[in-house]
Amino acid sequence: MAHDGTLMTRQQPIAVLGGGSFGTAIANLLAENGHHVLLWMRDAEQAESIRTLRQNPRYLKGVEILPLVEPTTDLSSTLDACELVFVALPSSALRQALQPFATQLGGKMLVSTTKGIEAESFMLMSQILEQIAPQARIGVLSGPNLAREVAEHALTATVVASQDEALCRHVQKVLHGRTFRVYASSDRFGVELGGALKNVYAIMAGMAAALGMGENTRSMLITRALAEMTRFAVKLGANPMTFLGLAGVGDLIVTCTSSKSRNFQVGYALGEGLSLDEAVSRLGEVAEGVNTIKVLKCKAEELQVYMPLVAGLHAILFEGRTLDQIIGVLMRGEPKTDVDFISTDGF
Repeated sequence: MAHDGTLMTRQQPIAVLGGGSFGTAIANLLAENGHHVLLWMRDAEQAESIRTLRQNPRYLKGVEILPLVEPTTDLSSTLDACELVFVALPSSALRQALQPFATQLGGKMLVSTTKGIEAESFMLMSQILEQIAPQARIGVLSGPNLAREVAEHALTATVVASQDEALCRHVQKVLHGRTFRVYASSDRFGVELGGALKNVYAIMAGMAAALGMGENTRSMLITRALAEMTRFAVKLGANPMTFLGLAGVGDLIVTCTSSKSRNFQVGYALGEGLSLDEAVSRLGEVAEGVNTIKVLKCKAEELQVYMPLVAGLHAILFEGRTLDQIIGVLMRGEPKTDVDFISTDGF
């Protein structure tokens, strides 16, 4: 261990858990910076194709996976070998996958990259990690980071958030590279909440795009989404200023405007007339916003936070309403202040 409390990684591999698009992209970034990476996934066939073809055809077709990335299906030995672990598992699978290894996770640096909320408990991923492994050092990574663009070296910035400053410095050191810039924040809760909440609004933005709504309309939706998610986060104790940064407005913009965003794609398919099930199966990957919308609507009602866009999207997805109807309702609402992070009312 180095004198500043960080861990030397020259000999030690870094773990990435989850062989989806983002896990694979992060593993490649680490490898590019000269780190040996153990990329754990459940699917032995997928691991074998990465090992032999140096490709992840299911999730990041056409991206060459570097030799320092070693795919594995043995989670126990992966955790034994690594002190720094990036967790890129879907929110619905994270607890189940890691709970059996709780004792092995103690003392390790666990960095969640998953932008979701657990349905039953309304817990963010880092809170689940904390619950499973109370002795671990916890952080989150979030920002406007479309996996394919990260993998293809588009200039990208992200935020690592933790109250553990040494963990933040360590993650910055191993991930910061030629095309990937890593900022630090101490507001783990706000950064992670921003990443989870914006997925919901991206579905609505995708629908608006498919329906040919004007740029003014889409801009209005995105801006009011920022006001709404900030209002909700402040109620839960997050710092509103976090939402003016990469993990808030930055992530919201990219996910609401890019056809590469999974949640946008689901919304676009819905706008084209597909059912929710059809839209999700066409994507072939988890779109966290679908899971988040139900729990978010319940939580907003419980906390009495006014979230008309969330209520509207829930009505579209699960109550048979149309986006036109919902925007009509919003336009009839009484306009309140434009920017007011503390107010709990007004669209």
